[in-house]
Amino acid sequence: MSKSALIVEGGAMRGIFASGVLDAFMAEDFQPYDFAIGVSAGASNLVGYLSHSPKRSFQVITTMATDKTFFNPTRFAKGGNLVDVKWLWDESNQRFPFDSERLFSNIPLYAAVTNIDTGNADYYQVKPDTISKIIEATTALPIAYRETPCFSGGCYTDGGVADSIPVKEAYRQGARDITVILSHPLSYEMKPTKYPWLLKRLLSRYPNIAESMAVRASNYNQSLAFIRNPPSDARIRVIAPPEDFAIKRLTMDTTLLNTGYEMGKKAGEEHLAIQNGTYGLHDENCHFCF
Repeated sequence: MSKSALIVEGGAMRGIFASGVLDAFMAEDFQPYDFAIGVSAGASNLVGYLSHSPKRSFQVITTMATDKTFFNPTRFAKGGNLVDVKWLWDESNQRFPFDSERLFSNIPLYAAVTNIDTGNADYYQVKPDTISKIIEATTALPIAYRETPCFSGGCYTDGGVADSIPVKEAYRQGARDITVILSHPLSYEMKPTKYPWLLKRLLSRYPNIAESMAVRASNYNQSLAFIRNPPSDARIRVIAPPEDFAIKRLTMDTTLLNTGYEMGKKAGEEHLAIQNGTYGLHDENCHFCF
């Protein structure tokens, strides 16, 4: 029996868009999926969604991810973390706790992480005893976060290094109706890294991570190609930011973040209207036929 899946891309502060989409879903108790896969900030967003915690991700992004304790270039220049993802996770659970019972009795949630030994993506189901390590690992931006989270016999870094949009993994797990929330507009294609030699130097301890970073653009664009031309037995629905979405990976401007959230909320509401047959398709999105 085929399954339905929800995929949420990461992108650090660009995750504000997905937080708006998922808040729109929660407002209508919309959750028709059999499982979900999140990457980096996408996994954090899904924790809020599957525990039914409206505005949690919005609050975490706008009030905590903009805090100097999380993002600190001066600390980074002195040899510390540019972004402290462990602090963000631990502190957010103190300030904005989620309903863990609801989360873990809900559909399975998987997070993509990148194995530092192989450079490939691994996909772990989030469970009570591993959630902290998995969320830390899937959001552990290489270079910007100097710790290397380890669990289940391996050590890991940001899932977006090896698989930013795990649509192929969802298909492999049996999903034939896949909804993807992207963090870039539909026109986006990732460009190859300009300085692969610098990556190799900065990541000399982890050569396979450097290699994965070097081919990341190619892998990302292959995922986009899979979305645009899915197998004949699959249907992929896409929710993406509008072309004027101005949020970057490390945007800290709360006005821009608020705008990005509202864009996500509107896109989520439009998606729900499409499912209800009350919102017409147009030329821009007809190739993702709903």
